[in-house]
Amino acid sequence: FILFLWFVYIREKYILILLFGGNNHSYMCIYIYISMPICLIQLHWPQRYSPQANWGQSLKYNIENDNSPYWRGGGGPTSFEDLCLAMEGLIQEGKIRGWGLCNDNAYGLTACTRTAKALGVTPPCSIQGDFSLIDRKSEENGVAEAASPFNENVGFMSYNALAGGMLTGKYIDKPAALDEKSRESAMSALQNPRGRMDTRGWGGTLYRYRTEAAQSAIREYEKIAVANGMSLTELSLRWCKQRSLITTTLVGHSNMKQLKESIKFFQNKDPLSEQVMWDIDVVHMKNRTPIFSSNRVGKDWLGEGEIGEPIP
Repeated sequence: FILFLWFVYIREKYILILLFGGNNHSYMCIYIYISMPICLIQLHWPQRYSPQANWGQSLKYNIENDNSPYWRGGGGPTSFEDLCLAMEGLIQEGKIRGWGLCNDNAYGLTACTRTAKALGVTPPCSIQGDFSLIDRKSEENGVAEAASPFNENVGFMSYNALAGGMLTGKYIDKPAALDEKSRESAMSALQNPRGRMDTRGWGGTLYRYRTEAAQSAIREYEKIAVANGMSLTELSLRWCKQRSLITTTLVGHSNMKQLKESIKFFQNKDPLSEQVMWDIDVVHMKNRTPIFSSNRVGKDWLGEGEIGEPIP
């Protein structure tokens, strides 16, 4: 209630974003969760079958999965029509100003915008996705083209721009707690965490950023940063700022020092040089999707890699 009163008072000065998840994006389901005016609501995960390798599925579309009872039973997935009408209802009531998607793909983004326009209602204004030096898939899988001002004109909000802290460089010399070979070292890191990678919860969830290929790329990016007189954090954030796809970069902080440092990097108006950008691209081309790479695959994994991507 206190937050509600405070936000009503300062609503014209700040932007409050709500990430909404769950198994139903219908109007009534969302309505009961929104009790204060929200500037932007992001719908967390598509409400249909969609290949998401980092959650135990293959990146390859599987029509059998799409036709499974899980997705087609009980009325099927939330339709794009219902989703768009639900959002428009909240906008008309003044509960939200706009809405967007999260972890969706080019098909979902385009279907949402075209459906909204056909219905004469407000289309999504944003899409939130995983994006960093070691995860450029949104630039290469059609999302960038769909979101372009020349097409659907939807802003892209990158999250995990520092790959769960891996792109700060603090886990290069001393590995994350769950990767420690020594139980004593692992327990010490868990008791005195440097960040999310030193926790059982996030450390387990974000293991895709710690594949051997990802860590190899991170070490190469750190060399580029050092050679150009900056930290790996600065290189990572300034690179994000320079990508044409990116409208907003979401960065989490544990303290004010980190926050001020990130703000300083984003306020730097000088772009990274063409040579630095080229050096980064050279590393990228050696392994375009390092977070989906794994050398820890065996029969005991049921033919799957670290993040659930089945062997072709």
